[in-house]
Amino acid sequence: MSGRGALRARLDQLLREVAKFGVVGGVGTLVNLAVFNLVRHTTDIPVVRASIIATAVAICCNYVGFRYFTYRDRDKSGRTKEMTLFLLFSVVGLIIENGVLYTATYGFGFDTPLQSNIFKFLGIGIATLFRFWSYRTWVFRALPAREAVADAEALLEDSALRNVPKGVPDRP
Repeated sequence: MSGRGALRARLDQLLREVAKFGVVGGVGTLVNLAVFNLVRHTTDIPVVRASIIATAVAICCNYVGFRYFTYRDRDKSGRTKEMTLFLLFSVVGLIIENGVLYTATYGFGFDTPLQSNIFKFLGIGIATLFRFWSYRTWVFRALPAREAVADAEALLEDSALRNVPKGVPDRP
């Protein structure tokens, strides 16, 4: 493949990844904002605590979406490590997201429902940039090329061996 063709293929792959990440993230954002507003308007829990609860619920939804939709083709061998890293980077994202809301609410006094939602959404946006980088770099790592080729070859070889009729000698 030419240099231009390889660059085009990598760019297409990145755009597909960003689109899938965006779909899962969009659903997570809707869950986050819905839970935030539900908790905020039906309980006496303070705004930032309500936001932390909502973010935790969205993190759970997002893991399922990322593992089984966005990054379903990525390495699945170390689930414990993957989940640990996912939770670690998600907590950092939670701190970024809710730090923006905390600063707006307690630092500047922006505490109306509309203002809280605006700063919650802004915090989600900033945290999303961090999450995209960290998830694709550390959590849902791509299989190394050699490993991917070896897996594909083993699959093809296994498939070919199953299709050989009985009594027919193996090929030399």
